[in-house]
Amino acid sequence: MCERREEPVVTTPILLFLCTGNYYRSRFVEALFNHHAAQTKLLWRAESRGIALEFGVNNRGPMSKAALSALQERGITLVEPVRLPQQVQEKDFALAQWIIALDETEHRPLLAHRFPQWLDRVEFWQVPDVPHLLATAAVTLMETQVQSLMRTLSDASICKNRTKGTQRR
Repeated sequence: MCERREEPVVTTPILLFLCTGNYYRSRFVEALFNHHAAQTKLLWRAESRGIALEFGVNNRGPMSKAALSALQERGITLVEPVRLPQQVQEKDFALAQWIIALDETEHRPLLAHRFPQWLDRVEFWQVPDVPHLLATAAVTLMETQVQSLMRTLSDASICKNRTKGTQRR
């Protein structure tokens, strides 16, 4: 009789992008990252959430027109229907292997107040919201940040695979 062996479950690491309303910045970088990760076969998946959806009282529709336009300009289409913004929950933090908040000045105080236990796991970028930074400048900055992050994750994957390949058996 053959012994049945359970195959290990391989889960895709999750990258969690945070902004205030999950309407513009975090949604743009989520879509941009996932698009490039699929193209380069990087085994990470981005998700995005908002820290304080109630601050987005002037947001109309499921996602910022500036973000949708910037994605369209890059040939990135979203699955229809485009989802509504989502509030971050404890489980989102727990499931994420990497957490990035888009603007330290804006998001550190919100996270310190609402989710202080997760603050030490959050990396902060410096991408202010409109009107502090024009959308075109913010998109360029976010694109640069995502490209840098993807290089870091790709290099880490290569090193990890090399290490696995050289282990003694």
